[in-house]
Amino acid sequence: MNADIRLALRQLRKAPGFALTAVLTLALAIGANAIVFSVLNALILRPLNVPHPENLFMLERAYGSDTSPSESYPDYIDLRDRNRSFDSLVLYDIMGGVGLDTGHGNPSVVWPYMISGNYFDALGIQPYLGRFIHASEEHGPNSVPEIVLSYALWHSHFNGDPAAVGRTVQINKHPFTIVGVAPPDFRGTELFFAPDFWAPIVDAHQIADWDSLEERGNHNAWAIGHLKPGVTPAAATSDLNTIANSLAKTYPKSDDGLKFSLSHPGLAGNTLGRPTRAFMLGLMLLAGLILLAACANLGSLFAARAADRSREIAVRMALGSRRQLILRQLLTEAVLVSLAGGALGMAGAVVILRTLSTWRPIPNIPINVPVNPDAKTYALAFLLAVFSGLFFGLVPVRQILRSDPWQIIRSGTTSVGSTRRFTLRDILLGLQIAICAVLVTASLVAVRGLARSLESNYGVQPKSVMLVQTDLQMAGYDPGQRVQMQKRMLEAAAAIPGVAAVGYADRLPLSLGGGDSDVFTDTTTDFRPTNAAADAQNFNVSPDYFRAAGTALLAGRTFTMHDEDKAPIVAVVNREFARKVFGSADKAVGNHFKFWGGQRAEVIGIIEDGKYETLTEDQKPAMFFSFLQHPSSDTWLVVRSQRDPQEIAAALQRSMRSLDPALPLEIKTWNRELDSALFAARVATVSLGVLGLLGAMLAITGIFGMASYTVSKRLRELGIRIALGADQRKVLGAALGRTFRLLAIGSIAGLILGVLATRVLSSIVYQATPKDPVILGGVILTMLCVGIVAALVPARRALAVDPMILLRDE
Repeated sequence: MNADIRLALRQLRKAPGFALTAVLTLALAIGANAIVFSVLNALILRPLNVPHPENLFMLERAYGSDTSPSESYPDYIDLRDRNRSFDSLVLYDIMGGVGLDTGHGNPSVVWPYMISGNYFDALGIQPYLGRFIHASEEHGPNSVPEIVLSYALWHSHFNGDPAAVGRTVQINKHPFTIVGVAPPDFRGTELFFAPDFWAPIVDAHQIADWDSLEERGNHNAWAIGHLKPGVTPAAATSDLNTIANSLAKTYPKSDDGLKFSLSHPGLAGNTLGRPTRAFMLGLMLLAGLILLAACANLGSLFAARAADRSREIAVRMALGSRRQLILRQLLTEAVLVSLAGGALGMAGAVVILRTLSTWRPIPNIPINVPVNPDAKTYALAFLLAVFSGLFFGLVPVRQILRSDPWQIIRSGTTSVGSTRRFTLRDILLGLQIAICAVLVTASLVAVRGLARSLESNYGVQPKSVMLVQTDLQMAGYDPGQRVQMQKRMLEAAAAIPGVAAVGYADRLPLSLGGGDSDVFTDTTTDFRPTNAAADAQNFNVSPDYFRAAGTALLAGRTFTMHDEDKAPIVAVVNREFARKVFGSADKAVGNHFKFWGGQRAEVIGIIEDGKYETLTEDQKPAMFFSFLQHPSSDTWLVVRSQRDPQEIAAALQRSMRSLDPALPLEIKTWNRELDSALFAARVATVSLGVLGLLGAMLAITGIFGMASYTVSKRLRELGIRIALGADQRKVLGAALGRTFRLLAIGSIAGLILGVLATRVLSSIVYQATPKDPVILGGVILTMLCVGIVAALVPARRALAVDPMILLRDE
């Protein structure tokens, strides 16, 4: 075996260009597979880092065909106390940023989990320092003024000082005692979000201005738990639905029609889990196709190299060397090349994965996923390397086994030409081209979808808009002061030179977080969910919000400052809301609807439809209320101006600081805020674009190798054709016609497969569709360019043949 390895190394040293090309080709393919698999492993295959994750399940509530992992606190209490299937159910909620003051008077924005008191005990997590919060401490609202720090926040804000445990800090101006620090490897119970600290959900009103512990219809938190030994998910689901039937009878206004199902936690249940799983599995399939294309490429190269070494191999066989020994030596060369490519690819993958593990796609939000490779990734890379070496190393086996050494020695060459319609090398090249077409189609679909996303109408016009975001509760304003402060902020921003319009909203379309409510017709008296006319997104805005946001008013009027708390409740709704609740937009203005358990509102205006949660969502109903009638501490100023963004940002900073120097502010463009909504589409586009580029590179090298090899073996024939008067077109047809026929066949097959394979993109990339003339034309043009670039050098060589020199050499 050592002799085979030494001989293989000597042979590869004799052909450094071939060896380098083969190693780099495999490095790209195996590296791409290692990266995609490591991300797939982190998001889907690797369980949450908690004890016994295999029997940890999330509850998902269903109304009709809609499912959601969110639960209300009162429903959670009933489920926790009445179920017989779970050891213990816990509740948690991912909250927005809050102000943490460690005693220096300058609060920083941090992101908490709000948790039930049994959270850590039920999950089986042990503290790194101090202790955890326990269920026995809960005695009603605001009864547990304690927090648990994450290991990362303990290091970043407290310098890893053990004395931090026991200190009192201010959370949104309320005192809380640090009782413990979580272990370094515990990041909560969602894969994509790493909380800065954990706080009791019974204190949600102090921390997050969330006072819905008694509201059974307010579904904001997520419930998970370990199944008891011997209990199956099906049995647990049946148990939960028995409780759901009881709740529906007892609380028909909030729980009528309630059903439960179970999913694995980590990606907000099936809300993010299903599209993420579908995309990652599709990406893994495409990465596998990259590896298959690389193997086909290298199979062609090895077959061509074996043909070039045919005389050497024939002499060895004529001298008595067994074919098995020759095959073993060729396989040894292939496996050495594949192992070197695998090692190089894995080294590059590790660098990229470590960078991705520290990447925060939305800088001000603790969203990131550790995708560092583990033993599974290294094992996969090794297996792929060995498999690849055996796969392309076996390609020349049939060629060697069927060769006649005495004929090769007499003629000085092996018979390269074949009367068969398709050779193995033809099939391998066609496979490469088809795979390339699949990848190019998928990448163009993603790019086209992203371009349409950036140009689409979201119901707002983010261009030339600056956003000012703050939380008045974080700044210490009590409920009676907040509306007045928001009015002062609107007036101050409007007074800045160059500001065309300024509006307030408690939240923005397509931002993280959301709020929706059941809506009923005006004649409804039974407000159970099954009687709802629509489930509508809700926003609280100021009179000039729609003009500042660039939202078109279709009918009626917008709010005025007279629509305040003592006036009748009014609302502006979108066209989809009017269609669902009133039948058409023409009937909506002046009519009434009911919401939130019977409150009545008059529709005063109709606006255009928009996108509110995701770019890929179907049209959703939305209702907007006056911020004077529904006050909130969450504050977004929408400032439209044609001035330079940096200038207007500086002016807004000065203006807001003049009102309150301690006001926590974040000022940015609206396009930057939309990064979170476009994140999935951009990741899909970049991922597929890279795979498409790799596929094109492999197709170019494959076509180039095949064309070059064919031309080199047919130089004498081409010289004779030229000597007999053949024109350039016929010479090129003889030299490259077979290659371009394979290009056409492979491209058509790949385009068809690519159209079918990209359907999954429509759930991730807004308006992504392969049935687009631009995409079809782009694929055809790309594949044509691939063929031209790959065949350019062989074509020039074929046309430059001098028949006199060839005939003299003969």
